[in-house]
Amino acid sequence: MNKEKILNIAIKNYGKIVGMLLGLIFSILIIWIGLIKTIFICLCIYIGYFFGSKIDNKENIIEFLDRILPLGKYK
Repeated sequence: MNKEKILNIAIKNYGKIVGMLLGLIFSILIIWIGLIKTIFICLCIYIGYFFGSKIDNKENIIEFLDRILPLGKYK
């Protein structure tokens, strides 16, 4: 197979490839450090992604924290 054909297949099946790699990483983490620690790591990654997307979309983080935290914390 030539490089163009392999690249075409990889582009066509991008989601499947990324999903398989994420599944592989997740399973290795579970075997290596345990389920609870792996879930904690994934939760921290998601929280970081969430706040990063808020920053990328130029949203105000303080306003968001005011909505979810008890009153008076950031005023």
